[in-house]
Amino acid sequence: MPRWTLLAPIVAAAVLALVSLLTGGPGLALALAVVSAVALVLAVPAAVHHAEVVAHRIGEPFGTLVLAVAITVIEVALIVSLMVTGGAQKDALARDTVFATIMIICNGVVGLCLLVGGLRHYEQAFRVEGAISALAYLIALATLSLVLPAFTTSTPGPTYTVAQLAFAGVASLVLWAVFVFVQTVRHRDYFLPAVDTADEQVHAAPPSARLARTSFALLIVCLVAVVGLAKSLAPAIERAVAAAGAPETVIGIAIAMLVLLPETWAALRAARANRLQTSFNLALGSALASIGLTIPAVAVVSVWLHLPLVLGLGAKDLVLLALTFVITSITLITGRTTVMQAAVHLVVFAAFLFLAVVP
Repeated sequence: MPRWTLLAPIVAAAVLALVSLLTGGPGLALALAVVSAVALVLAVPAAVHHAEVVAHRIGEPFGTLVLAVAITVIEVALIVSLMVTGGAQKDALARDTVFATIMIICNGVVGLCLLVGGLRHYEQAFRVEGAISALAYLIALATLSLVLPAFTTSTPGPTYTVAQLAFAGVASLVLWAVFVFVQTVRHRDYFLPAVDTADEQVHAAPPSARLARTSFALLIVCLVAVVGLAKSLAPAIERAVAAAGAPETVIGIAIAMLVLLPETWAALRAARANRLQTSFNLALGSALASIGLTIPAVAVVSVWLHLPLVLGLGAKDLVLLALTFVITSITLITGRTTVMQAAVHLVVFAAFLFLAVVP
C-alpha cells in the first residue's frame, strides 16, 4: 500500500478534528478554510484508492456499491443533522441536495466520463441491460420524490401529507433494495464490465483479506473526512455566494460537488481505463442510493420531529430534470458512446449551473 494512502486519511481526520475544536476571528477562519481545502484534496484520491482495493478484492459490481453506499450513508447523516439543527429554515435541504446530486451525476459526471473515455478510446461500449435498468429505477424514484409533490392537492405547496410522505419513503427504500438485489445477485452479469486486456488493474492479483479490511476502514475514514470538511467549508462558501449576489441554492450545489468528489474521481479513472460500465455503475448507483436512502431518512425525521419538508421542484428545475432523463435515455439506449454524447450532457450541466446562478 503506498505510504501516502495511509497518511492522507490520518491528516484529513486530524484536520477535521482541529476544525471542529477551533474557533477564532476572520484570519483564523480563512486559515482553517485553506487547510480544510488542502486536506479535502488529499482525502479524495486516497478514498478512491482504498475503494479500488476493496473492489478488486470483492469483485464487481460489489466494489462500486461499497463506495456509493458508504458516502451516501454519511451524506444522509449530514443532511439529517442539518435538518434537525436548522429546523424550518432547512425545509428544502433534502430536495435541493437530491436534485443537485442527480444533475451533477447524470450530466456532469456522466458527461466528463464520456469525454475522457471518448478522447482516449474514440468509442466505448457498456451493457445496455444494466444501464437502462438503473435509469428506469432512477426516473421512478425521482418522480415519486421530487415531481409528484409539486402536483398533489392534499396540502398547499410542493409538499406531501404524512401518509403520502410515508408511502414515498417506503417506495423509495423498496425500489433501491430491489435494484441492489438485481445488481448483485439476480442479474449481476448485467453490471459486469467487459474485460480489457490492456488494463493491468483488472488482471492484477487480488489483495489479501487483511489489506482489503484495512483499506475499507481507511475508506470510511476518508469519506467521513470528505463530508465533514465539505460541511466545514460551507460558511466560507456561503460568504462567497453572498458576496457574489448568487441565490442560496448555489451553496447546496457547491457542497454536493465536494461530497461527490470521490465517486467522480473513481468514475473518471474507470472511463479512462476503458471500463465505462464501472463508471456507469458508480454514477447511476450513487444517484439511486442518494434518493433511496435520503428520502426514507428525512421522511422519518420530518414525521418524528414534526419538521416541515418541501420536496416538490419548481417549474425550471422540472424542465431540467425531464431534459436530463430524456438525453440520458438516448445516450444509454445504443450501448456505445462517443464524445458527441459527452458534449450534450456537459452543455446541459452548464445550463444547470448557469440557471442556478441566474434563475
